[in-house]
Amino acid sequence: MRIRDFGVEIWMNRWEDHCRYNLAETCVDSVTVAELLALAGLDAEAFAASLLPMRLTYGAIEGSPRLRAAIAALYERAAASDILVTHGAIGANHLAYQAVVEPGDIVVSIVPTYQQHTSIPESLGARVRPLHLREMNGWLPDLDELRELAVGAKVIALVNPNNPTGSLLDGATLDAIAAIAREQGAWVIADEVYRGLDQDGAGTSPSMADRYERTIAVGSMSKAFSLAGLRLGWINAPAAVREAANRHRDYSVISVGMVDDLLASIALEAHEALLARNRAIVRGNLETLDAWVAAEPRISYAKPRSGTIALLRLDTPMTSEAFCTGLTETESVLFTPGSAMDMEGYLRIGYANSPQVLRDGLARTSAYLATLGR
Repeated sequence: MRIRDFGVEIWMNRWEDHCRYNLAETCVDSVTVAELLALAGLDAEAFAASLLPMRLTYGAIEGSPRLRAAIAALYERAAASDILVTHGAIGANHLAYQAVVEPGDIVVSIVPTYQQHTSIPESLGARVRPLHLREMNGWLPDLDELRELAVGAKVIALVNPNNPTGSLLDGATLDAIAAIAREQGAWVIADEVYRGLDQDGAGTSPSMADRYERTIAVGSMSKAFSLAGLRLGWINAPAAVREAANRHRDYSVISVGMVDDLLASIALEAHEALLARNRAIVRGNLETLDAWVAAEPRISYAKPRSGTIALLRLDTPMTSEAFCTGLTETESVLFTPGSAMDMEGYLRIGYANSPQVLRDGLARTSAYLATLGR
């Protein structure tokens, strides 16, 4: 099987351990185990009482009943039996495509996107039809264009909230996409790893899984829940998809770690407190980023409505990679170049770091911009 190089991951592998201000990071500022226990209202002794007697076997293959129930509670219509626990969302997405895509199938992928949603179906022999989002439309899809592209499609793939733009599909738009998919009998693979970090209102937008019966919804502990170190994600999908995914996972991931399962259960049972903490970070930090963009004549953007990242338009003759390389080498600030996402002329920034890291990193970026000739 041939697959395209993963642009973002190659960039991060090259640079993320060689910078002081990592503004390419897409997870909300991570929590310690002690902070997690405090948010959950548990003390160290209570945690130790559940952890120390644990026998470190494979554990529950599809995820513990406790964890699957906690994940199901994030949706309006899901039961614990609808959930399959995976090795991160990256594992969930891979399994989702393996479960439903065959050579010759048509996959409509809304781009820009996380590269899994184009490269994996291509590697499986599918024909990928990209639906290009446009900045002038606030990075939202043209539904008439989607309807045309979806004719004969096996899958419509979306990331909501979007990576890398931070745009958000509301309930009415999800319903419209569901109607288009239903006309074709298509699956919708909905990567929802940033769900729960909306800038307005209650903070959690609808899941596609609660709007359309043929949805494969993917979630993760990494982004909105600040626990990337657990390497734990999930699929919420109908039984036929879970069964097909299980046939493939037998060859790659037997089960997630038992300690990871326990910590994820604790976190999701306290998800309201954890998300409240993380929304405060992203909402405050977006105010900082918005003020910085307004003050920088060479930077512009469509302000994100959700998630942890934004796509910045760069007004210089430099390539995005040259800009990011120079910025890292001179100021120790890391962005992701748009070229790593087939979006030359843009930069992706993660604004969910600690507020001080974001402020200092933006100040150093301004200093670098000031050295560039017109």
